[in-house]
Amino acid sequence: MCGRFASAIPTKKIVELYNIDENLTDLPERPEIFPTDRVAAIVLDGRRKLVEFGWGLVPSWAKDPKIGQKMINARAESVQSKPSFRNPFMRQRCLIVATGFYEWKKTGTGKTKVFIRLKSREPFTFAGLYDFWKTPEGKTIGTCTIITTEANDLVASIHDKKRMPVIIKEKDQILWLDCSDYNEQLLLPLLRPYENSEMEALTP
Repeated sequence: MCGRFASAIPTKKIVELYNIDENLTDLPERPEIFPTDRVAAIVLDGRRKLVEFGWGLVPSWAKDPKIGQKMINARAESVQSKPSFRNPFMRQRCLIVATGFYEWKKTGTGKTKVFIRLKSREPFTFAGLYDFWKTPEGKTIGTCTIITTEANDLVASIHDKKRMPVIIKEKDQILWLDCSDYNEQLLLPLLRPYENSEMEALTP
């Protein structure tokens, strides 16, 4: 799973890097983001928009928003079939901006925190899904989840369950964001492990 990640990048730079047409957030740079925190995400709604979502997807039909605490990740193998993720996978895909993510490696004395990033040190985007939930008072709340897949060799050597977040390459970002025409044969191949050779793991 992906339980914590970093987004240590100014909003202004996100807007420039990802050709954002409309910016609806001004979140600060954050070296460590926790579940239920607000995260910066890119959606395509005619225009590229940078928005804020709560991390932990609350389906539109949920009776209790606390379900989102258990929905920070969606397994690539079940996004088509699991009720919580099926409709968002078809119609509500997003990109979540990150500069790295954290995993904990078991050692003889416990666990060691490991930071995983691209060797280029450039920001990147996770494959995300989002949904909107209405409170009893009628307020709309947007939330999201990060899709995970089997780990590449680097992450598998750290993560005991051998999972990692899906990273969408720049050339595939529009395909992922464009929800106007659902084509699983094009989308599912994107949910693969990122190249091992392009990543590095750092310990304190």
